[in-house]
Amino acid sequence: MQSPPPEIPAPVSVAALYRFTRFENCEDLRATLQSLCDQHGIRGTLLLAREGINGTIAGAPASIAQVLGHIRTLPDCAALDVKLSTAAAMPFERMKVRVKPEIVTMGQPGIDPRAAAGTYVAPQDWNALIAAPDTIVIDTRNDYEVAIGSFEGAINAKTRSFREFPAWFRSKREELLGSGRQPRVAMFCTGGIRCEKSTAFLKEEGVDEVYHLKGGILAYLEAVPERDSLWQGECYVFDQRVAIGHGLTAGSHGACLACGRPVSAKDEASPFYEAEVSCTACHAERTEEQRLALRERRRQAALAAAARPRMRGTGSKPR
Repeated sequence: MQSPPPEIPAPVSVAALYRFTRFENCEDLRATLQSLCDQHGIRGTLLLAREGINGTIAGAPASIAQVLGHIRTLPDCAALDVKLSTAAAMPFERMKVRVKPEIVTMGQPGIDPRAAAGTYVAPQDWNALIAAPDTIVIDTRNDYEVAIGSFEGAINAKTRSFREFPAWFRSKREELLGSGRQPRVAMFCTGGIRCEKSTAFLKEEGVDEVYHLKGGILAYLEAVPERDSLWQGECYVFDQRVAIGHGLTAGSHGACLACGRPVSAKDEASPFYEAEVSCTACHAERTEEQRLALRERRRQAALAAAARPRMRGTGSKPR
């Protein structure tokens, strides 16, 4: 069992990273990265596949620099895409390095972002592109992410997972692109990795003018002043911070501990919200029997937490 995260003085450094490359022996890479992260007190998740590396890790700034330095020595990873931010406390409970079929799951064999991704657009140039009348803007993230923030005028694909994006595009292609001269397509996601794949997918589908936001929403929120921003709301992130705003500052959303979706103060006032049991988004997805089981789990966790001080006081050791 992995030990709890070490106490790290605030602010904690958080690195969202990815690189499409070609790895031949992911299991060896996995073991080395797991050992290195454990050695430096790093927590988070790294995904490895034959197509590259993806993940978010957190720790002391010097430790994060050590791990990033090692990753940059891996094959074709010198230009690793990294977005650094900070957190007031460690946002992850453990370190996981996993080998997967894809580093971001689209389920489309043959898509290679190294060969056919769209054109990068710097955050400083993004406003002009998406404001142009001949540009359609597509948010490639999941519906629950879009619900708390997106760019003004962006199309919500209303997908539950990235794997649904290809079918959505194919079903909406004529409606989106029309039958005359194709519009420019601008796409974005949190850190850029989903857009690398989705723009490559559109290029394979015969769409010529495809653009994507370099570094994703995170780069935009850091680089573009709020007064000039076309971003509305907050950006969902896949860790305990839940959401961030301009300047990569902490957002106002919490998370439903039953399903992981973002929860606002308004959501918490709903009769469908019950801490650790359900929220407005997942209440209808569970039976009453399942909710009873979650309530029991919450009760047992509270009893265990209350018992720990007594165990320390009597000299007992957890088993």
